[in-house]
Amino acid sequence: MQKMCARHGCMQRKTTGKREDDLLEYMKRLAGTLVEKTVDPELEARIGRIRANLNEYGVDPWGFDPRYLKWALPFASFFYYRYFRVETVGIRNVPEGRVLLIANHSGQIPVDGALIVLSMLFEAEPPRMVRSMVETWVPTLPLVSYFFPRTGQIVGTRDNCRRLLNRDEIILAFPEGVRGISKPFSKRYQLQQFGLGFMRLALMTGAPVVPVAVVGAEEQIPALIDFKPLARMFGMPAFPITPFFPWLGPLGIMPLPVKIRIYYGRPMYFEGDPDDDDEILLPKVQKVRRTIQRMIRDGLKVRRGIFW
Repeated sequence: MQKMCARHGCMQRKTTGKREDDLLEYMKRLAGTLVEKTVDPELEARIGRIRANLNEYGVDPWGFDPRYLKWALPFASFFYYRYFRVETVGIRNVPEGRVLLIANHSGQIPVDGALIVLSMLFEAEPPRMVRSMVETWVPTLPLVSYFFPRTGQIVGTRDNCRRLLNRDEIILAFPEGVRGISKPFSKRYQLQQFGLGFMRLALMTGAPVVPVAVVGAEEQIPALIDFKPLARMFGMPAFPITPFFPWLGPLGIMPLPVKIRIYYGRPMYFEGDPDDDDEILLPKVQKVRRTIQRMIRDGLKVRRGIFW
């Protein structure tokens, strides 16, 4: 009986894998059709200018393939230009070569990270691919674990980031981590505690830190509370209760069409030993945190409303 169960289990996994492959293939064909009919030729040309650092075998060690970006263009450009109507300020502050983009994090769903990546693809000159660090639980999600690496996103381990920075790539990191996206609406635009990992990376690789402030994302999915028991039950970092979720089901986590503004500050350069004690690194980290908080306040002062 035990052997038969093991056998049936293998057959089930094989069938499930085939269904997932079939679904991916269908999505590829659908995306290909949409690209041909709806994508802006200028955006497609910008994607073609992205340079991928390939190894001696002609592949990216982390699975990045610029061709997958082309399939995402119809959806990405709609949300970037039409839905969130993204406006960037100071994008020319991002220097060439290796860079650490350090940003505030908010909104329950990491829309802010996706929009920062798209801003560098759509508006930077030349267009550049940003490697966004994702939480370790993200690759456990179906389909996401397949799509994210092929669009350049990586699990945020120190070794991954160090190797990419040494290849002169751009890393996007959110030092607030889960604390940023899970904070309630009452604490919007109040930066949470920063981790020290990004500063150790900056000192280790000599990469400049570019502070990034995202204004608008706090209102996309306003959370009333973070229901931690359910988060632990589902293995999630947070389980937000919002005015619409879980009452409206999946529709309740649809972001509101808020106006998003992304501010890029001037690069910050730091010197020191990456293995220094936390007490020595903390003033450097706090300097970055204060800069981003000031940029957020300045951004809030000039905006006219949440949706415009």
